[in-house]
Amino acid sequence: MDFLASFLTHEFLGKETWIWLAFVGTVAALLAFDLGVVNKNDHEIGVAESLRLSALYIAIGLGFAVVVWHLYNNEYATASIDPQLLAVTGVERAWMAVQLYLTGFAVEKTLALDNVFVISLVFTYLAIPRMYQHRVLFWGIIGVIVLRALMIGLGAALVSQFSWVLYVFGAFLVLTGLLMLRKGDADPDMSKNKVLIWLKGWMNVTPTLHGSRFRVQLPDPQTGKLRWFATPLLLALFFVEIVDLIFAIDSVPAIFAITSDPYIVYTSNIFAILGLRALFFALAAMVHRFKYLKYALAMTLVFIGSKIFLGDLFPGGKFPAMWSLAITMSLIGGGVLYSLWRTRNAPATGHG
Repeated sequence: MDFLASFLTHEFLGKETWIWLAFVGTVAALLAFDLGVVNKNDHEIGVAESLRLSALYIAIGLGFAVVVWHLYNNEYATASIDPQLLAVTGVERAWMAVQLYLTGFAVEKTLALDNVFVISLVFTYLAIPRMYQHRVLFWGIIGVIVLRALMIGLGAALVSQFSWVLYVFGAFLVLTGLLMLRKGDADPDMSKNKVLIWLKGWMNVTPTLHGSRFRVQLPDPQTGKLRWFATPLLLALFFVEIVDLIFAIDSVPAIFAITSDPYIVYTSNIFAILGLRALFFALAAMVHRFKYLKYALAMTLVFIGSKIFLGDLFPGGKFPAMWSLAITMSLIGGGVLYSLWRTRNAPATGHG
């Protein structure tokens, strides 16, 4: 019992182990509910069901801010590695943590919208039926959770040892945002996508689906012996994982530019991604309505990257968390409203 108590109270990345385990348990329960209850049988998820599930996940993600407030309003926050949280105490620290969490949640959710657009294109290109798309997205999220944990752990280690890394992240985000503004909203040609071309060359993929199976045993065309082949479903899953890796190169520096606290970074990341999987089917049908959101996202990245440098002008060397939340929400909300207004008469061209 003494060993268990020592393990649970051991500090890991600024939080006691039991706090991390409680969060992982919460995510596991949500995934079990998703797979075992909501999607026990493969079926086509409609827009209405997608929106209902999305509202549930968004409510859970926003509701987690209450947990953040509690954790940072007492001794559990004393080991935080974010200097702006260590500079304040009590209720002031709790509200600052909530503001940082909500800013990160909003930014990660918006960044993931770009992810949805690319994934919907590949589902269309590979002719993945809607009833099997959730299967790919579900197993894809498992890989995302592990991948983000590794990248955030590495990022936290770098930031804690080399504070100048944040300036590198900031410059990278500004450059990325400017490149997004220049690129515009041109649709990529999936037949020329280098990732898909490489995956098809690396994997033996069947020309058609085999139900909901990722792999299938078939006779080898040359030897006639049975061997394992990947189905287009597995090809789509691998592509989803690689796409997330590519997008994480933007999203992980973005959240670290908001806060260097690993717990806020990871929880805001995961709750944003969990909800997005549910929202995918509604967004895929309405992706044409968010045509101009990329410009707002680009400006958000430029702002988040810039505030790393602007922070030196403020007391404590940090851009105020409340200002950051207000400006971020204004940019994202303005982008959503402007897109919906400009595309109000546009015909549906959703993918997937």
